[in-house]
Amino acid sequence: MTSSDLILLSFAKGKTLFIRHLENNNRAVNTIVAYRSDLEQLEKFLRQRDKTDDLAKIDRDDIEDFKKGLEKKKYTPKSISRKLNSIKSFFKFLLQEGVIEIDPAQAISHPQLDDELPKVLKPLEYRALRDVCRKDFRTLAIIQLILQTGLRISEVANLRLDDIGENELRIRAIGSHGERKVPLNEVSRKAIENYLKIRFKTKDDHLFITKTGRSLVVRNIRTIINRYFRNAGLEGARVNDLRNTFIVQQLQAGVPLEVVSQIVGHRRISTTEKYLQLVNQQQNARRGFHLVEL
Repeated sequence: MTSSDLILLSFAKGKTLFIRHLENNNRAVNTIVAYRSDLEQLEKFLRQRDKTDDLAKIDRDDIEDFKKGLEKKKYTPKSISRKLNSIKSFFKFLLQEGVIEIDPAQAISHPQLDDELPKVLKPLEYRALRDVCRKDFRTLAIIQLILQTGLRISEVANLRLDDIGENELRIRAIGSHGERKVPLNEVSRKAIENYLKIRFKTKDDHLFITKTGRSLVVRNIRTIINRYFRNAGLEGARVNDLRNTFIVQQLQAGVPLEVVSQIVGHRRISTTEKYLQLVNQQQNARRGFHLVEL
């Protein structure tokens, strides 16, 4: 990159450099998609102010006004905070690369987040969900995997056929999440076996595939499960609620905090600790614990 490029670099070129940086650092595909979407939203806002041709034109007021615009559009504090994280990472990268001299996003504060507890499903709710998709073996297997093992939706999409063992799953590293082994109980193993009987024959080795033989991506999985949530009358439920339910149910059964944290792949045990607020305080971790089937 020449010195003239540094003097005048468009938002679009800066965004391309940043996305390439994320890809080179093996960031998760979903993370990169989210960053790109957030930056495109900011780019559209800045275009109205004629500030996309030169990154040096962008100042703190622009980012602050963008944030206020999100608030007026009724974005949740959590969504605004996530978008600000994307924007702050973008300008921090540009500053480190010498593309800009002043970071316009550095002093922008995050909205105060409500300390909401994770949402979990009641037994009647996740049983109703399984019931409405009982004839859809692929979806049932996906739901059982998340509910019985606490997998992330991205980890489900990334599963390969040879990741499925008799009593455990191999969860491959994705982005900042390292590889780990997860216990596979009888319920989820049976659901996978039933699905494999009708799985479309293809060279793609992903466990979950479409009818055309391509891997089932995260957005496909989310759309499918959300449709079954509606069919089961569970308005407002989200895919991650299944993972939350697994965590809370295991803690409720007395499975030690550090064991649950390791199974679900939390990088910090403090992330798992917040679920304790949803657990009956009379329950204590037991030495002779076992994972419960849901």
